[in-house]
Amino acid sequence: MLVYLHGLNSSGRSDKANRLREALAPLPVLAPDYAPHQPHQAVAQLTQVLEEVAADSGPPVLVGSSMGGFYGRWLITRVPCAHLFMINPALRPWAQLRGHLGEQVTAAGERYLLTRELVEQTRDYTPARPCADLPAPTTLLLDLDDEIIDTRAAAALYRGCARVLAFPGGDHAFQHLDEVLDVIREAVAPAGVEQPVAAART
Repeated sequence: MLVYLHGLNSSGRSDKANRLREALAPLPVLAPDYAPHQPHQAVAQLTQVLEEVAADSGPPVLVGSSMGGFYGRWLITRVPCAHLFMINPALRPWAQLRGHLGEQVTAAGERYLLTRELVEQTRDYTPARPCADLPAPTTLLLDLDDEIIDTRAAAALYRGCARVLAFPGGDHAFQHLDEVLDVIREAVAPAGVEQPVAAART
């Protein structure tokens, strides 16, 4: 199974989540809604989701975008996962989000207050050494013209321990998803492994 973790102010019905569902069908894709701006709550909820998935169907492939990638990096140290894909991941949210304090609006139209206290909580889930003790194969997916994160710094941090697929241009939304779908699909359903058959439609 693939579990997709959305970014700040997004949702489990985002464009990337829907495209993954369409591209990987009939393979199952789970995209839980959670609150990335509440780190302790987010980690507790996502840990439970992944533990349930792992118990039911084995270690999942985890795909996280932006803040979802940030949480994914921490979660694979707590729950067995088959592979981690980080799409333009937030590296140090406690620094990157300081300029966005105040009222925020989610994709669902819900308003909340992003406080300094909440931002500081992300420090608890920031790896001191990103390449240390990676328990699952890891792939970094980057658009080099991302306007929010320093993608070249991200590539430098993970180049020694992860596969790095970097594309010129693009932006934080990641415009090269189509180019990496086969890579993700192979992680979810390796060649030679029997795949589920889609139900016949009447």
